Amino acid sequence: MRFEFFISRRYFKPKPKRTILSLITLLSITGVTIGVSALIVVIGVMSGFESDLKNRIMGIEPHLIIDRVGQPIPNFRQVAALAERTPGVESAWPVEELQVMLRSDGRASGALLKGVDPAAAAKGLRIKSFEKLLPVAAAASGPQSQNNPPPMIMGRDLARSLGLIQGDTVFVISPKGFLAPAGFVPYMKRFEVIDFFQTGMYEYDGSLVFIRLEDAQTLSHARGTASAIEVRVNEIFRTTAVKRQIAARVDETYRIRDWAQLNKNLFSALKLEKAAMFITLTLITLVATFSITSSLVMMVGEKIKDIAILRTLGATTRSIRRIFVLQGVMIAMIGTGMGIFLGTTLCFLQDAYEFIRLPGDVYYITALPVDLKLTDVVLVALSAMLISFLATLYPAQQASRFNPVEVIRYG
Repeated sequence: MRFEFFISRRYFKPKPKRTILSLITLLSITGVTIGVSALIVVIGVMSGFESDLKNRIMGIEPHLIIDRVGQPIPNFRQVAALAERTPGVESAWPVEELQVMLRSDGRASGALLKGVDPAAAAKGLRIKSFEKLLPVAAAASGPQSQNNPPPMIMGRDLARSLGLIQGDTVFVISPKGFLAPAGFVPYMKRFEVIDFFQTGMYEYDGSLVFIRLEDAQTLSHARGTASAIEVRVNEIFRTTAVKRQIAARVDETYRIRDWAQLNKNLFSALKLEKAAMFITLTLITLVATFSITSSLVMMVGEKIKDIAILRTLGATTRSIRRIFVLQGVMIAMIGTGMGIFLGTTLCFLQDAYEFIRLPGDVYYITALPVDLKLTDVVLVALSAMLISFLATLYPAQQASRFNPVEVIRYG
C-alpha cells in the first residue's frame, strides 16, 4: 500500500477532538450525495418524458412521409408499393389529408381529417381502436346510402367536445365545395362515429379524425390522387437509411421527411430542457463540493506539523499533494456512490410503483415517467468526480508549499 493512501485513510477516520472537521466532512458527503441523486432522478424523469412522448407520437404518426410540395400524388398506389418493397419498410399506405369542420347537434369544431386505406394503415398505425374500424370498413366498402353513412373514428377529446357517443352521426363540412347560383357552397357529408381512439396527447385526441381514403377523396374532390404516402419502418433508428433508399427510387419532385424532422421543435425543446436541468443541478453539486475544499483547508491547517515531519522524512511535495487529493477523492467517491444508489433506487421505485402521481386533467400522463439509462448514470458520476477532484487541487497545493524547517522551528 502506498503511504499516501495509508495516511489519507488515517486522516479520513474521525477523531473525538476533530468534531467540527468531522461535521464538515459529513456535510461534504451529504452535499455530493444529494446533488448526484437529484441529477440522476431529474435526468431519468426527463428521459422518461422524451421516451414516452416519442412512443405516443410514433403510435399515431408514421416514420416517413412522402409527398410533393403543393401538388397531389397521382400514382399514389405505385409509389406506396415501391416504398413498401424497400428493405427495412414495414408498411406504406396512401393518405388524403384536409382541414374540415365537424358539426353535431348544436356544436361544431375544426378537425384534421385523414383518409387512409384501412387494411394497409392498420399495419403501421399503433392504435388499438383503429383496428376495430377494419371489419366495419370492409363491410361498408360498397355504395353508401343516406341511411347508411360511411364510418369514422375520432379522438375521444374531440368526440367529448362535440357531445358524440358511439353510433352517432356527424356532418363533415369540406372547404372544397362547388359554385352554385347562390354562390360558393361547401361540400357536406354525413358520417357515423363507430369508434374512438385515445393516445393521451390532446394535440391528436382533440383534433384528429380517420375515415376511408375514397371518402376523403370525395370530400377534397381529389379522385385518383393522394396528398401523401406514409411509411413505417421496422427499426426506428434505421429511418435515415431507409429514407435515402426511397429517395434514390423516386424522382426529384418528391419530398421525403422523417419523424425527427416532423417533430423537430418538440424534441429540440426537450433536449434543451434536459441540458438546462443537467447544468443547473451540476452547479448545485459544484456548490456542494465547496465544503470539500473547506474541509481540506481546515485539515491542512491542522496537519501542518504532520506535513513538516513527512517532508523531513523525505516525502516530496508531490506526495503531500497526493495525500490531500486522495482525501478529497475519498469524500467524493463515498458521496457519489451513495448518490447513485439513492437516485437509482428512487427511479426504480417510481417506475415500479408510480408513487408520484400527476393530475390527469392537467398532464397527458398520470404518473412521472422514468427512463434511466446507464450512460446518464456514468455521465453524472464522472461529472461529480471531476468537480470534486478540481475542488481538492487548491488545498493540496497549499499543503505542499509549507517549508518544513520554518514549521518545526516556529511550530
